[in-house]
Amino acid sequence: MLYFLSRFSAEFGPLRLFEYVTFRAGGAAITAFLLTVLLGGATARLLKSLHAQAADRFEGLIAPELIDKAKNKTPCMGGVLIVAAIVLSALLWCVPGKIASLLICGTILFAAVGFADDYLKVVCRNRDGMPAKWKFLITAAIAGGAIVLLNATPGVGGVMNQFTIPFLKTPLALGSVACGIIAVFTILGSCHAVNLTDGKDGLASGCTIFCMITYAILTYLMGHRVFADYLNIPHLLGIQEAVIFAAATGGACLGFLWHNCYPAAMFMGDTGSLALGGIVGMMAVLTRQELLLILVGGIFVIEALSVILQVASVKLTGKRIFYCSPFHHHFEHLGWTETQIVVRFWIIAGILALSALATLKLR
Repeated sequence: MLYFLSRFSAEFGPLRLFEYVTFRAGGAAITAFLLTVLLGGATARLLKSLHAQAADRFEGLIAPELIDKAKNKTPCMGGVLIVAAIVLSALLWCVPGKIASLLICGTILFAAVGFADDYLKVVCRNRDGMPAKWKFLITAAIAGGAIVLLNATPGVGGVMNQFTIPFLKTPLALGSVACGIIAVFTILGSCHAVNLTDGKDGLASGCTIFCMITYAILTYLMGHRVFADYLNIPHLLGIQEAVIFAAATGGACLGFLWHNCYPAAMFMGDTGSLALGGIVGMMAVLTRQELLLILVGGIFVIEALSVILQVASVKLTGKRIFYCSPFHHHFEHLGWTETQIVVRFWIIAGILALSALATLKLR
């Protein structure tokens, strides 16, 4: 919306700044950050007044000794603040178009699924929330719809049929069906992996910031023909708006950390974690770097794998691989404090994000 101020740059020269992606990305990040910081206290109080507390949400899911009963009084569903800040910031700073609309609508839909799950858990006191089967099917439908729309977007559909493998210069032309299936599972896996990671104050939001910095750089490079040709990555017109969206997401997560750092004033809940996971997955698909998500979102991948391996091991052998899963709970058994777990996971997330960017030259 603010982009259109650049139309009046002839009358007032500084308005030309609104044409530049970097300026709008910075504006989007700052806007989202300020919205979450300034409105966070009011949001937490509102959620408390609505009795949106945690309500023993961990009971029966992890070892009883790891449950911090004090956190049962902390309000959930703080993800509504994150999503609102992202959407409002994107609407202000993005140029209206199909890619921006897709990212905004996808985020809202994933958040809506999470909100329904949170509502059932913390308001209706249904510990299981939305049945896992329905949550999986609905999120899969949202992911599938996003891929169909991307394939139908002029200038994007052709690139969507290419599958990029890190360290290889030439992408594989797998066709729309195969690439579409991979893309759907990428978004779906990312969505639920971030959801599993959201178990410690600031863990999911902090790791998401590193993902968004990485994807902001990747989408900026893809939107610049010289850089894209030099690095041998796809060039996409209009993908610059994904830079602004990634910046807004990173800014919202940073602002949320103001209230979510230990001890948290509120939790994002599934409303936030499913939305953020969907954003990470959509960014991976947009950049045609689904495999690179293993590095970019390495912490999320490790957390999801720990649950899969733990469940498989218990069912097949009756034995546990880890003391507890997701993986961050394993370190609680080892005696790490919550702050140690979160900060060390952030450090690993930052290193993995840098490693992902380094692969662009190792081709």
